Amino acid sequence: MHIFKSPNFDFIRWKWHAIALSWVLILAGMFVIWTKGMPKGVEFSGGTILILKFEQPPDLDKIRNSLPGGGANAVVQSYGAPAEKQVLIRVHTAGAEAGGALSATGDAVVAELNKAGIGPISGTCTPQHPTNCIAGTEIVGPTVGKELETRGILATVFALIGILVYIGFRFRFSFAVGAVVATIHDLLITLAFLAIFRYELSLNVIAALLTITGYSMNDTIVIYDRVRENMRSMRRDNIGSIVNAAVNQMLDRTMITGGLTLLSVVALYFFGGEVLKGFAFTMIVGIITGTYSSVFIAAAIVVIWQGRTPMKVAPAAPVAPARKAGKRARAS
Repeated sequence: MHIFKSPNFDFIRWKWHAIALSWVLILAGMFVIWTKGMPKGVEFSGGTILILKFEQPPDLDKIRNSLPGGGANAVVQSYGAPAEKQVLIRVHTAGAEAGGALSATGDAVVAELNKAGIGPISGTCTPQHPTNCIAGTEIVGPTVGKELETRGILATVFALIGILVYIGFRFRFSFAVGAVVATIHDLLITLAFLAIFRYELSLNVIAALLTITGYSMNDTIVIYDRVRENMRSMRRDNIGSIVNAAVNQMLDRTMITGGLTLLSVVALYFFGGEVLKGFAFTMIVGIITGTYSSVFIAAAIVVIWQGRTPMKVAPAAPVAPARKAGKRARAS
């Protein structure tokens, strides 16, 4: 299947424009994070998660307005299939709450809802009381949240180090630098969009970020492999021409793979429910920026690193002269 017929786009020509655009997006995200902060889920900030099951379809706005402070420090969203009539309430930690204080937060939420005439909620769900009850609860202290945040950062750092070592050994060091820079670029731009659109940094989002790292790297490796093949067949061309040819040769594959994956994630965003919206949004941004970085950023770094000088060609091995037919005849 071909989308483009004999593509011959000069991607390398636009490398500085692409790098400038990336810096604009990254700086915009850093400005938002610096001024408004990065929204964090309960897993990282600490807090209480309640899953409530109702007999009648719940009114999310009424539940939100019934919480202390009008729900300013809480997230209220549907949970599970609509037929299950479940609501997930996440109340973030205020201050240095821990232990019993966090448990009391959940009790206070239930008390406020009962006071507002929602429910009434009568304890944990049982076979005898399957509705208007607490279907699940989770309490995360700030210390645990900090530990999860540290582990998420370490997982990303170790993944980048492993990528650098593998590609440096498998290809060239300039290729490894380009791949790592492109991966960091993808993570920074995705975080920028998460901050701008105020999506919380949760464990689901961290999983999506790590998935993006592998997805983007796979696309970059495919292009790098074609670059290495072109280095043998285009020995007298400069590195810019070699990389540009490789990107054009793999353009159909890149667009088909990225497009099909993007369609799946878009469907997950619209039909996967509120719980998966942050994950799906992260994947959408990551797939787009990962494809973009494989074509423009990773390839551009290799060209900038290597320079636009002709590739060195190894001298051909001398060929032994063939014996003359007459000598072969006399020898026989």
